[in-house]
Amino acid sequence: MKVLLTGATGYIGRRLLEVLVERGHHVVCLVRNPRRLQAPAPIASRIDLVEGNLLRPETLEAIPSDVEAAYYLVHSMSQGGGDFSRLESECARNLAARLRETSARQIIYLGGLTNDPTPSAHFRSREQVGETLRAGEIPVTILRASIIIGSGSASFEIIRDLVEKLPVMVAPRWVGSRCQPIAIRDVLFYLMGVLGNPGAFGQTFDIGGPDILTYRQMLEQFARARGLRRLIIPVPVLTPRLSSYWLYFVTAVSFPLARTLVDSMKNEAICRDERIRDLLPRACLSYDQSVAAALSRIEERSVVSSWKDAWISGRLLSDVGGYILVPEHGCLVDEQRVRVTGSVGDALDRIWTIGGDTGWYFANSLWWLRGLIDKLVGGVGLRRGRTSPTELRPGDVLDFWRVLLADRLTRRLLLYAEMKLPGEAWLEFQLVGAPGQETLLQRAVFRPRGVLGRLYWYGLLPVHRLIFRGMAARIAGAAVAPTFSIRHFS
Repeated sequence: MKVLLTGATGYIGRRLLEVLVERGHHVVCLVRNPRRLQAPAPIASRIDLVEGNLLRPETLEAIPSDVEAAYYLVHSMSQGGGDFSRLESECARNLAARLRETSARQIIYLGGLTNDPTPSAHFRSREQVGETLRAGEIPVTILRASIIIGSGSASFEIIRDLVEKLPVMVAPRWVGSRCQPIAIRDVLFYLMGVLGNPGAFGQTFDIGGPDILTYRQMLEQFARARGLRRLIIPVPVLTPRLSSYWLYFVTAVSFPLARTLVDSMKNEAICRDERIRDLLPRACLSYDQSVAAALSRIEERSVVSSWKDAWISGRLLSDVGGYILVPEHGCLVDEQRVRVTGSVGDALDRIWTIGGDTGWYFANSLWWLRGLIDKLVGGVGLRRGRTSPTELRPGDVLDFWRVLLADRLTRRLLLYAEMKLPGEAWLEFQLVGAPGQETLLQRAVFRPRGVLGRLYWYGLLPVHRLIFRGMAARIAGAAVAPTFSIRHFS
């Protein structure tokens, strides 16, 4: 079957893509930027990339007319303001209109599960997307899930952050709310099971695992799985805003995403019926089994996708293409060049493993302090880390940077800063020169915004001088600091 997949670069989409191809389907991935989706070689021949924007109907004409089904996995959990609901509905309406002109016989939508008659704005937006899709002529299958547990999922990583970092938790009242967590592998099973299934056409199903737990119980069971003792003290004085700040400062989520999650966690999310079990019988993993499977993936360093790599985890929400060409004018630049000593392969590996648990090779305490300051002023901080300890793809998160370009053939890595700055910043690493005479070229480029931006750069010039010179020397394997450095304004 020829299947259209939207949200292919997201947490669910990346995983579903591989499953679809493994089952013999030909997948058409609708993406805003093809650079963000690098399919593994074994499945690349079964994938077509179509560049399009759901808010621009004219770009959707590139969707092949012979697609037979479509997955709608697009949503914006961390978007604020009054327009996000209208924009999400518009995206759904535009896609449904285009699919009417194709051979599509089914749309499959993964939404959120809540038992509240007055859901939050984001839950209501998710419901409206489903209603918009169902208003069309093509049968729609809606799956509603609560907490999804898997390596790299937002829910799992938040639970992990809280348990592993806080021996004592002064928690909001919502830790007493009940939900029905479900393992990511079970979500994928249901997403695949309803594809082309006549019994699922025009139906809405609640999906969940076998356990109904409070968030407190989930935290306690995760602590037991990690061999940790944790004390959780619920207090009634934490308002939704304070609860959001609590999540924001302790975990890797942004404040808008924290607020969205708190709004969701205040309400119970339990399956209202189990019709999906009659249509697709399955013994779903328990919560403990889901946690064990996720931890095993992390230990094996085989995390397929992470919520942190989605645009919702940072401030670079527009298309990445406009940032790959680093500006040359109106910028302040720190450039370091140092001859590579030892193995060039080792130097390239050091570039590709920078950040996360590895750190930044020099003055890590200063990097940590910069991350803390960023968190205090509303930025993303350093806690996002990186999905893989050794691999990098365009669009990946790397602490408070976003990977724009990662090309081992040209030996070049380009990062864009998602920290709070009075301007824009890029950090570039590249190994250049003839064999045996390779040099590390390291460039930090800052485009200041007004006088404040210039004051920021020059005020931190001594610190930048220390950090960038030391970092370049360590990456190149040099015993001394770089012999050549340039700082200029062009």
